[in-house]
Amino acid sequence: MAQRDWAEKDYYKVLGVSPQATKEEIKKAYRKLAQKHHPDANKSDPAAEARFKEISEAHATLSNDDKRKEYDQMRALLRSGGDRFYGFTPGGAGNVRVNIGDLFGGEGGGGGIFEDLFGFGGNRRGEDLESDVTLSFDDAISGATISIGDGAKVRIPPGVTDGARIRAAGKGRPGQRGGDRGDLYVRIHVEPHPIFSIAANGALQVKVPVTFTEAALGAEVAVPTLDGHVTVKVPPGTQTGATLRVKGKGAPKGNGRGDLLAKIEVEVPRKLSKKEKELLEEFAQMHKASPREHLDEEIAKARKAS
Repeated sequence: MAQRDWAEKDYYKVLGVSPQATKEEIKKAYRKLAQKHHPDANKSDPAAEARFKEISEAHATLSNDDKRKEYDQMRALLRSGGDRFYGFTPGGAGNVRVNIGDLFGGEGGGGGIFEDLFGFGGNRRGEDLESDVTLSFDDAISGATISIGDGAKVRIPPGVTDGARIRAAGKGRPGQRGGDRGDLYVRIHVEPHPIFSIAANGALQVKVPVTFTEAALGAEVAVPTLDGHVTVKVPPGTQTGATLRVKGKGAPKGNGRGDLLAKIEVEVPRKLSKKEKELLEEFAQMHKASPREHLDEEIAKARKAS
């Protein structure tokens, strides 16, 4: 894209943000628009792909501090002079007019003054692009090849986590004057699973509720995996939040698989029968130790100080 064409595009308007928008506001606006206009979600709308590409271009420019500064400077220059730029007054003589084509480089592809000042001359690498993709949980586990709006195909590795950023080298915007293509960065969003979640290093997490008595006395509990189930031994005295690890039963990781992480959640009964209440009251009389001794010590110190 010619520099002038680039500068004449109002990327702030494309994303619906002000020129003073923060990077976080730009990111939030981009994600919302990218999901709304993604070609996969608008297969009946032929204009969606062009709209999605424009949104990606706007985000790639405004999310990068250097590119945004360069873009703002170009737009300010265009606004100040329209088709002509005035203001170079050597020796106090009359204003010297410089054709805007000379500043940005003419149609013939020659480097302009502005290109020389900011390093645009010669072969220039294409700009990086960014895209957001939502995967099903199964595709995140097994890996997938996806098509981005401009037709680029990107291989997503097995076991990818929500929020991961995949770099596809050479699949960004084409370079100018024979320059290399930029890169494409794909931000992954994984649809939630009712039971599992994928963690780092191929770990597969699952919450495992246990009863009060199972946690206190210990138990063997069946826990689902991606291809069946395993039996997990819950040690006596296990507390809520404890994580039990099962080797090699997680998500794909390189040439193998990660671990299964069973996070224990102790369920406290909400309703008790009369007999159950009597038994627990008897237990409470026998078990006098308090789990709040460290808090009681701080309370005692505060009372003494006052």
